[in-house]
Amino acid sequence: MKGRGGTSGPRELLRITQGGWLKTGSIPGAETGPQQGKQAGEPSGSRKRVARSGRWGAERRAQNTEKDIRGRGCRPVCAYRAAVRLRPSGRPQRCPPAPAPQPCGVIGEERLSGRIPSRGGARLRSGSPLGRTALCRLWTAVQAPRSRWAREILEVSGGALRRYREEMAKSLLASSLSVRTKILQTGVSLYNTTHGFHEEEVKKILEQFPGGSIDLQKKQNGIGILTLNNSNKMNAFSGAMMLQLLERVIELENWTEGKGLIVHGAKNTFCSGSDLNAVKALSTPENGVALSMFMQNTLTRFMRLPLISVALVQGWAMGGGAELTTACDFRLMTEESVIRFVHKEMGIVPSWGGASRLVEIIGSRQALKVLSGTFKLDSKEALRIGLADEVLQPSDEATALEQAQEWLEQFVSGPAQVIRGLKKSVCSGRELYLEEALQNERDVLETLWGGPANLEAIAKKGKHTK
Repeated sequence: MKGRGGTSGPRELLRITQGGWLKTGSIPGAETGPQQGKQAGEPSGSRKRVARSGRWGAERRAQNTEKDIRGRGCRPVCAYRAAVRLRPSGRPQRCPPAPAPQPCGVIGEERLSGRIPSRGGARLRSGSPLGRTALCRLWTAVQAPRSRWAREILEVSGGALRRYREEMAKSLLASSLSVRTKILQTGVSLYNTTHGFHEEEVKKILEQFPGGSIDLQKKQNGIGILTLNNSNKMNAFSGAMMLQLLERVIELENWTEGKGLIVHGAKNTFCSGSDLNAVKALSTPENGVALSMFMQNTLTRFMRLPLISVALVQGWAMGGGAELTTACDFRLMTEESVIRFVHKEMGIVPSWGGASRLVEIIGSRQALKVLSGTFKLDSKEALRIGLADEVLQPSDEATALEQAQEWLEQFVSGPAQVIRGLKKSVCSGRELYLEEALQNERDVLETLWGGPANLEAIAKKGKHTK
């Protein structure tokens, strides 16, 4: 059955809320009568008839927007300052002002190129900023653009709205670019106090677990050697070693002549993960999360070093040691070496960022198999799935280290500034959005174009097809 100015079927109410005019959905029981489908707060009786009447009906409202809003002498209410609800009689009632931001007098820096049409009200002169009343009319016209009055408003102010939206999008994008690009800068921590991470407190806890060392040797050719040295416990990370690893990362961040880095373990063993003594002492969830954030921060900064890094895996790389290998750019394994993610058997998941990096290296399907199956990945299997880049034949520590340096030299030969720039570009392409990565490439290029290496290469007039 049809109501005044409406059609049969469920009706939709319209109300002004903090965000503007919104549809509240179908009225329960509109088709079955006032006694069916009735719920708490549901319009019934005279209110339901008013809800289905032409005054608030969707069709009538779309045909004559201004009359729908104004009703019988009702003034339009600014959507940013108040809301309208139905009294039991069906008449609109003003609600207390909502705690919403007040509209500014000017949309961005734009001014209207014409007048805001109104009926009986003062018109805005050409070039005047948008006032509160104009914003209210504009918002109403956007929500119900079928009437002639609404179309006139949109034609006048549509250009200003489009420019405003473009400016806002550019502003938000620029803000996002600056924040995300800043994260990739050398020496910037991944976490801080806003994330609930208190680095100094974590350091005091880790100092209670001594043992082992992280040794760094920087060579003249720009290649560094980072050695995990805790041979009594298969080079497991003690608390002191975790602290030293962060110190070595900071030292490498400031090594401007560096081009490459090799990470290996002493005594033909890479690393067996965390020292169990420290793990047992840090058994609460709070301590576990704090340790996780500390190591994620350290290994992320390690991964973002402007050095091409290689993990030389000899013997076992388990747990945290396996996660450390994923923070390197490449992985070389000797024939008898094994990489194994044993976290499932420990009742946890990788917490140093290893799972996320493993997905990036071998893909999500293979990573899920490796993590859930706790596979023992020997050199052949690791090479097959793409986790290892090459298998070295000699098994003794000294010879394997020499071969690893020879393998790395093919990638780090050339000026240090160029090699470091290439690593920065790859890091930004891996971690940033396309626009941010392109901006970072331009920033790196600016430091190299016309530089000594560039001018020298141009002067040689070398042919690259040989």
